[in-house]
Amino acid sequence: MNAITLCPETGLPVSQRLTIRPEWIDYNGHLNVAFYVKLFDEALDVMFESQGLAQNYVEERRLGFFMGELHVRYLRELHLGDPVEVRMHVLDIDAKRMHYWLEMVHADERWLSATEEAIALHVDMTTRKVAPFPDDVMAKLKAWQAPALGRPTPKGVGKVIGIPKTA
Repeated sequence: MNAITLCPETGLPVSQRLTIRPEWIDYNGHLNVAFYVKLFDEALDVMFESQGLAQNYVEERRLGFFMGELHVRYLRELHLGDPVEVRMHVLDIDAKRMHYWLEMVHADERWLSATEEAIALHVDMTTRKVAPFPDDVMAKLKAWQAPALGRPTPKGVGKVIGIPKTA
């Protein structure tokens, strides 16, 4: 099992470097919205895999993670060949849920392209119901959370979607 890679700038958990591929580009000439979510999901899978919390966790322990809620903000376009990485802030954890924030950044130029805020539910795969984290898993999640503790809450966390009303 690999250790979590930490971003040298922020100290937050960070994904491997990914490159925007031709099949992900839409007719507007930029990364299609669905592939932002796919990239966030793939980066999260790698982070979970590094801690033994991905497919093997489901197969061996009959426990897993389901998405409870997801919000994505698209802030700056990505284009063919752009290198990206995803940083993770674990904002909160309780006995059965994890609230996290992901930031997709251009890996070379360091600007923020998109964010994803989500609630992951811990699920007993036998009953398909939300279940408490085992102690060893909670320890891993707390280790992920540690770099974000004491940091300001990222701008955009908890943002409600809507059209602003003008006076």
